[in-house]
Amino acid sequence: MLFDRATLEAALSELGELALAADKRIDLAIYGGSALALAFDYRRATKDVDAVLMAEPAFVRRAIAQIAAERDWPEDWLNDAVKGFLSEHQELELHRSYPSAESPGLRVFVPSPRYLLAMKCMAMRIGGVEESQDVQDIRHLIANIGMTSAEQVLDVVAAFYPAKRISPKTVFGVQSFFEPSDFADAPAKPDL
Repeated sequence: MLFDRATLEAALSELGELALAADKRIDLAIYGGSALALAFDYRRATKDVDAVLMAEPAFVRRAIAQIAAERDWPEDWLNDAVKGFLSEHQELELHRSYPSAESPGLRVFVPSPRYLLAMKCMAMRIGGVEESQDVQDIRHLIANIGMTSAEQVLDVVAAFYPAKRISPKTVFGVQSFFEPSDFADAPAKPDL
């Protein structure tokens, strides 16, 4: 199953409607490829929704299961596996309220571009690097933020994560993005 922006928006709207009908107000932070698809309209699709729930876990688990059953999706389509990559110093921005700003049952937050870049660098998969979606996401974020050196990127990572958590794999991976040919075909920086 792949979730594109329209599919994600529909599922979040349904989750917001379920919360509103149950007189609940849910806050949810969405990360990774889903955040890129929703807030930055970059990623075409993602295989799941990395999210952290801020309240009402029992209700949300039931609602997620209901949506999964209705749409024939895996029950873990929305999961919290991203928790291991969160920083103590998060920068979250309100993406949208569902079903509407006037009647919010669900408020969805996404990381700032800088925080998402730091998270992606920390989660970067090495080994077949050129095939990794993380690598494509990182390149996109670097270009869109307007960074021009590995030092700038590593400074952003260090702003969110203590030095002892930043592995040599992360440092090496970031440095590899700034080899001369890496940004020859980078798109122009759009407004975020």
